[in-house]
Amino acid sequence: MITISELYQKYKECTGVSTDTRKIGANMLFFALKGPNFDANTFAAQALVKGAKYAIVDDPTFANDTNTFCVADTLKALQDLALFHRRKLNIPVVGLTGSNGKTTSKELLNVVLSKKYKTLATSGNLNNHIGVPLTVLSIDNSVEIAIIEMGANKQGDIKELVEICEPTHGFITNIGKAHLEGFGGIAGVRKGKGELYDWLSINNKTVFVNADSPPTLDMISGRPFYDTIVFSTEEESDYQKVADLVDEIPTVVFSVNKKQYTTHLTGRYNFDNMCTAIRIGQYFGVKTEDACEAVAEYEPTNNRSQFVEKGTNMVLMDAYNANPSSMNAAIKNFDNLKAEKKMVILGDMFELGDEAQSEHAAIGKLLAKCNFDYILLAGKLMESAVPHLPMMKALYFPDKFGLHVWLQDNPQQNTHVLVKGSRGMGLESVLGFL
Repeated sequence: MITISELYQKYKECTGVSTDTRKIGANMLFFALKGPNFDANTFAAQALVKGAKYAIVDDPTFANDTNTFCVADTLKALQDLALFHRRKLNIPVVGLTGSNGKTTSKELLNVVLSKKYKTLATSGNLNNHIGVPLTVLSIDNSVEIAIIEMGANKQGDIKELVEICEPTHGFITNIGKAHLEGFGGIAGVRKGKGELYDWLSINNKTVFVNADSPPTLDMISGRPFYDTIVFSTEEESDYQKVADLVDEIPTVVFSVNKKQYTTHLTGRYNFDNMCTAIRIGQYFGVKTEDACEAVAEYEPTNNRSQFVEKGTNMVLMDAYNANPSSMNAAIKNFDNLKAEKKMVILGDMFELGDEAQSEHAAIGKLLAKCNFDYILLAGKLMESAVPHLPMMKALYFPDKFGLHVWLQDNPQQNTHVLVKGSRGMGLESVLGFL
């Protein structure tokens, strides 16, 4: 068995770390992880053929090459190696989590800090027990600040991740109704996300808090930190105001020091994310004007609050994921949009457990108060919203196939369309029918 110290020396000889033979580059370090339906030990030899310098396995049967090393558990070895590497680094590491807006906040913070520093931020959604160690191991000596996004669907997840990446600074975007099934309700969400605050407090680190998010502001009470940076987006506040909101739809326009900035993101909820990025940038010495320009220049991708033109239609594609909190915010924001014709296409929200029926019914009640020309609902769970909606405007489809057929048979013109649903619904597919 190879020790972590010995493994670290092998890691230093490599160009990077991978757990996927499809993404193996020359001289990489390959970890053979196991899953419910696969055992990557069987791909160790293939990884070496594809160019990996070393392969790490936890089944001695496959340790039959001089460049293959065996450990007791490859996942734990990956995580332990990441922690070993993290403790060799002497740079700020900003950790973030939250129910909504994590990835957008991470991207905004990255473009802001990049105005002054060489940064490294979590790639895509590599924010879990595998993605976080891979992110940490991708930090090289050129990086001056790292930004680590952490996701969770149950209590204990964030605790596991902070103990791998050991952030020096951190923030929680918000506390909302996400992954209720795993967390056991909103109180469980608060406790689970609060594991970041716990670690920062116990280890005497710095926390950033948006005072306009009452749960996260309340959660710092009783937790002493090395430094507590509280800010606000409201005029009437006891804390430093970051920016003035001029407009929030179709895209956010804000002003700082009497200068206006027009962004590519929509909604008040994204203004909060922008202010967080600007304030953290200021803390790290980024000029305010540079931070604001970075936020204004940022263009969303991956179906997150992303405007897409389809013929004469304008589609607000926000289908990367959904939960009751983000769905409510998106619907209310879209309702405020001034447009000739508006349609919403909404899909199921997953991982709500016993709350699924009531939360989807609540979405129906909210939609009934809005001024939309068409309401298209797809998925088994969305059926709970139907009884609360006016029959003339609402159409329900048990699956996406029926939704696609209707859109194909009823082509839309000059319409603004909101598309939102959980990742498992894959509602970005509707773009081909709009």
